[in-house]
Amino acid sequence: MAAGPSPPPPPPPPPTEGDRTQKTSDIIGTFRPTKLFKLSKADTHVTSLDFDDEGLLLIAACSDSSLQLYSARDGTHQKQLLSQKYGCHLARFSHHSESVIYASTKVDDTLRYLSTHDNSYIRYFKGHSGAVTDIALSPRDDTFLSCSTDNTVRLWNLKSQYAQARLNLATPYLAAYDPSATVIAVASASTSSILLYDVRNYDKPPFATFDMRQYDPPPLPGGNNIPEWTKLEFSNDGKSLLVTTNHVQGHLLLDAFSGDLQAHLPRPYQPTWGILRAAPSPSPSKSPLGQGDTSFSPDGRYVIGSSGAVRDAVVWDTQGRVSKEGERKNFANATTLYLLHLLKTSGLFNDRERVPRMKKSVKETHYLGERISLPKATLL
Repeated sequence: MAAGPSPPPPPPPPPTEGDRTQKTSDIIGTFRPTKLFKLSKADTHVTSLDFDDEGLLLIAACSDSSLQLYSARDGTHQKQLLSQKYGCHLARFSHHSESVIYASTKVDDTLRYLSTHDNSYIRYFKGHSGAVTDIALSPRDDTFLSCSTDNTVRLWNLKSQYAQARLNLATPYLAAYDPSATVIAVASASTSSILLYDVRNYDKPPFATFDMRQYDPPPLPGGNNIPEWTKLEFSNDGKSLLVTTNHVQGHLLLDAFSGDLQAHLPRPYQPTWGILRAAPSPSPSKSPLGQGDTSFSPDGRYVIGSSGAVRDAVVWDTQGRVSKEGERKNFANATTLYLLHLLKTSGLFNDRERVPRMKKSVKETHYLGERISLPKATLL
């Protein structure tokens, strides 16, 4: 009697957490730049970037008072929108992919609501009497926040030109919504504090205050004593809060509930003190423009940012091996992704744009001035 068909082989075992982590790291390690968009003038800087909700479009605000719109799906430049009279900075997509909000850098400090379809203004939001330093849109509805050097944080709705509420705070430089749009974080570098507000009780005192003085790096020669915070961002799971800085010692990853320091994200390549990754100021009387040089990955595990050099990028694994306080470990096995080297090998930059090549392995970071012992996120 003929034998029947053999049974199918058993399915492979599910991947372990270590396997998944290794695969993710390997994928990130294959990232390559595929296209370079050059601006019209060599001295023009991009001061802010933002994707629309679907991730198909990218808007760039530039120091030459222009907005550049790109298709992230096709990798093409779609159009240029000029704001020569008012300047532009902190351009943010609304929940509609054909409209953006941005801050003025000339004439006044009005926020402008622009249709990218026909380059016409939909609405003006007037009220600030100082430069706007941050704009944060609610992930849930059409409300948004703006911080200003006039010591106010204002809550707006796209449907009205008038502010719905105002907070009077000492130097509120940055703001962010948590993913559920129920909590607002406001950061003040000059007071070394982060305040958390309930959106439903915006007019009440903050329900939590994080004192950041214990995490302030030691002042460096020639610098001021105020930490230079450039961006505030919640992870998509709402568990972490990233404070991006322009300090040579890197960035801070906080527990969003307690404010405790989860990890210190050191720069593997220290820039010269005073050289910022922000674009130059449009006038000597205003602070440098910029919106920070880091961003969470969608799963909240990785942080992508600048290493401190000219054109290279680095990825930190926030759940990787850390150095406990007081320990001295080297990171010889912590591989850094240097996109500058990849860019050079792909021929996107010419010879005169190159800077000295960097090693792929990163030893323990040594800081200028007094050494501080903080947990360090693993560098991929």
